[in-house]
Amino acid sequence: MRKRSGRSAFIFLCAAPAVILFTVFMIIPTINVFRMSLFRRSAYSTTEIFVGFDNFARLMKDTNFIRSMQNTILLIVVVTIITFFFALVFAAILTREEIKGQNFFRVIFYIPNILSVVVISAIFSAIYDTNNGTLNSLLSLFSGETVKILWKGESMVMVSLIIAMVWQAIGYYMVMYMASMASVPQSLYESASLDGAGRIKQFFQVTLPLIWTNIRTTLTFFIISTINMAFLFVKAMTSGGPNGASEVALTYMYKQAYTNSSYGYGMAIGALIFLFSFGLSALVNVVTKREPLEF
Repeated sequence: MRKRSGRSAFIFLCAAPAVILFTVFMIIPTINVFRMSLFRRSAYSTTEIFVGFDNFARLMKDTNFIRSMQNTILLIVVVTIITFFFALVFAAILTREEIKGQNFFRVIFYIPNILSVVVISAIFSAIYDTNNGTLNSLLSLFSGETVKILWKGESMVMVSLIIAMVWQAIGYYMVMYMASMASVPQSLYESASLDGAGRIKQFFQVTLPLIWTNIRTTLTFFIISTINMAFLFVKAMTSGGPNGASEVALTYMYKQAYTNSSYGYGMAIGALIFLFSFGLSALVNVVTKREPLEF
């Protein structure tokens, strides 16, 4: 009896610091966000006026917020699809094909993930520069005439953000998938080859099903991180401009809470984003659920 009691006490002491930290820095702030979304107040004032769900009703009529949510969803969908497509393709090539310097390519692809978002934003801002940017200079060189595309103009700014975000994320997920693919027994590929399956068919019928659990996990993680990364990239590269064309939900929340002195309204946006990300993650888990394959 004493032994069991001592074990329970040991487990409690080990888990207590993590539980306390999670409660203090995650649970309580989240509850506080929902509480403050029911009040009207400024960011630097303690005066609160209870308004109930008026902030949420205002959100449904706010065209700027709706546009920022549309941009957020666009980034989640497009960046996720492109990133996972190329990460899986590059991982399959570097794992299955006999290419010299595989470790070198792993390092090269992973480097963007090590760099801070500020550094990446500065690099791409220089590339996108209208007058002396690398991209316009290359287009001018090949076209034989001066090209001055506004890569951060209203029509192209979202494309520019997507390219930067994809470049930053591909290497990390490629390395993760390479680790999963390396654990797939070679005998399965040999059996599939004897049955007449080519490389592409082997990928879809052998590789993909066996690493599906890893894909599900990384997909959920990536969707949540894309919402956060979108805020960082927009803040560092465009500040939501021009004319709100690149505004995303979190940057709009930040501006409302700390720039426009509508702290309660900003917290209502934060609460909605929390529910949106939680619901989207749950939906992805349900849609991608399948029986795990073992080997």
